[in-house]
Amino acid sequence: MALNDDIALLSIVPLFCDISEDKLRLIAFGAERRKLQAGQMLFREGSPADCAFVVASGRFELSRTGKGGQSVPLGFAERGTLLGELAMVTSVNRSMTAIAPDTAEVIRINRPLFRRMLEEYPDIAGIIRQRIDENLAALNADLGRISGRFGG
Repeated sequence: MALNDDIALLSIVPLFCDISEDKLRLIAFGAERRKLQAGQMLFREGSPADCAFVVASGRFELSRTGKGGQSVPLGFAERGTLLGELAMVTSVNRSMTAIAPDTAEVIRINRPLFRRMLEEYPDIAGIIRQRIDENLAALNADLGRISGRFGG
């Protein structure tokens, strides 16, 4: 795919939607495209994460290991979904497993690339922080609703 196509894709990702095209160009230029075949694992729950992935085409089945050790389906990540955003800023482990049920493609954004963008464009740090804060607030609200259903 062309660089302009990658910039257009990044512009629909909620974390990046308020960032200018010129600044997205830096990410798109430095990012790596990766194609996966049907049944191929993008990442495994618990493994160290040093990058995030934007789903460029296809979809990924997301799952987590349940209390009994069984795989619990979480849903699907489709085009424009950012997987593992915290890995772009800090060392974390994957919180789920992602497998391509069919042929799929991702854009891999590694931590050094993302940090370089923040260094070159410090104004972006505020936008990114606000987006992450919003995502964490939504996650906390979801966890509150879930724990309420289980008497916790």
